[in-house]
Amino acid sequence: MTPEAIVAALSDPGVLFPIRLTLWVMAVAIPVFFVLGVPLGYLLGRGHSRAVALLDFLVSLPLVLPPMAVGFFMLLLLGRKGFIGAPLQHFFGVEIIFSFPGLALAAITSGIPLMVRPVQAAVRGDLVRLVELSSVLGKGPVTTFVRVVLPHCRKSVAAGLFLATGRALGEVGVSLLLGGDIVGRTNTVSLEIYNAVFTGDFFRAGLLSALLALVSLGLTYALKRTGKG
Repeated sequence: MTPEAIVAALSDPGVLFPIRLTLWVMAVAIPVFFVLGVPLGYLLGRGHSRAVALLDFLVSLPLVLPPMAVGFFMLLLLGRKGFIGAPLQHFFGVEIIFSFPGLALAAITSGIPLMVRPVQAAVRGDLVRLVELSSVLGKGPVTTFVRVVLPHCRKSVAAGLFLATGRALGEVGVSLLLGGDIVGRTNTVSLEIYNAVFTGDFFRAGLLSALLALVSLGLTYALKRTGKG
């Protein structure tokens, strides 16, 4: 790979589009990881009911099931004739499959377990006593969550964000089924690597893989810095 070839490849719309699309997907997924993952991790870490156990099981599924299986089940739910997809299409005209929302949902589904687990582990132990003390002092649940839980879990939250982002960036299986891998519409960087290898364009595959590797190295470094801080 000469510098000239790399610059020329990065100027190719066929390379630029997957990069831009992936950035947009991450721009949606990362805030959702925080807004959804932190309260969910707090709930799963403190709750002991059967409903919480069931929710914990559902959150764990993307970790233990093959991505293609997860994507297939979501396709059944969110497709035009799916239990969720049909009402969305009929009443609101919203179509998730083979569109940007499908890609964003695939990234969120793949990454959210890795956001939840560090927070879930952090809210156990000493935090229980701190939360109880905050309640005794008359603080409400929202105030306790913002002023006690979040500061206590800040390292775990940061670690979860890094891990979830890395997982979402490399997502292929769920994205392939929900997004459809439509060139110029739903082909993220990971899917474009798949396309390039399939068509024998190893230069493009190598270039995009190197970009993801650099991002992964950055996330790994940030994760280690978080652990030391």
